[in-house]
Amino acid sequence: MRFHTMADPVRYPGMSTDELRKTFLVDELFAPGKLQLALTDLDRALVGGAIPLDETLTLPTPEELRAAYFLERRELGVLNIGGPGYVTVDDTHYPLSRLDTLYVGRGRQSVMFGSEDAAQPAVFYLLSYPAHADYPTAVARFAELTGTRLGTAETANARTIYKAIHLEGIRSSQLVMGFTLLDPGSVWNTMPPHTHQRRSEIYFYFDLDASSRVIHLMGPPQETRNLIVGDREIVLSPPWSVHCGAGTRNYGFCWGMGGENQDYSDMDPAPLATLR
Repeated sequence: MRFHTMADPVRYPGMSTDELRKTFLVDELFAPGKLQLALTDLDRALVGGAIPLDETLTLPTPEELRAAYFLERRELGVLNIGGPGYVTVDDTHYPLSRLDTLYVGRGRQSVMFGSEDAAQPAVFYLLSYPAHADYPTAVARFAELTGTRLGTAETANARTIYKAIHLEGIRSSQLVMGFTLLDPGSVWNTMPPHTHQRRSEIYFYFDLDASSRVIHLMGPPQETRNLIVGDREIVLSPPWSVHCGAGTRNYGFCWGMGGENQDYSDMDPAPLATLR
């Protein structure tokens, strides 16, 4: 399992492109027949990718967690961006279609991932934070979510936000999780941008073809940099950093947050005129 150590806003301005990518970008987590994980000291978040084929994949307990089992002191969010699949939590089976989200609470000892058809496998994105309380395992079905429309075609940011794990939906200890889908012809996400000092955020980009990229803007509002991000790649965004971007086409991204506050609207605006 890889470990990503965060940079602070003092070190950040002098980092090279390679240093920025090694610190803030998580790539190559998704491989057929494998479950792979990466841990960061950013709120002790852990991300992962799992693509089960003919056999199920079991969530391991990395030595770095110093735990008897993965969810001994953690909670987990799972988003399926692939074909029909399922997750078995202890002895309970949860079918997950494309864009269904599963929340697994603290204390569950066994988590396994499977695909209904290896020719069109499920693709599971995993996001985990430490948990201080137990909440029941639950599923947010994409077909049952009510999306929030934002942006316009004229400004190339028409999009729909779907909230799955949040204060008015599936309850959790600290994890907040959902995803945004951009309309065809729209490319901008999270504009105008913002920061939130009370929690970190993690972006997982998906539904990009092999030749498409997203230019992800990051850093303090007056000291921005960018990362060129491909399909199924993840950006770690500390509380002092903006997180927004534009793609070469429309795409989707899963946003997940953890920290001191679960209020989705708790944001510190970064007006466009102040960006540098």
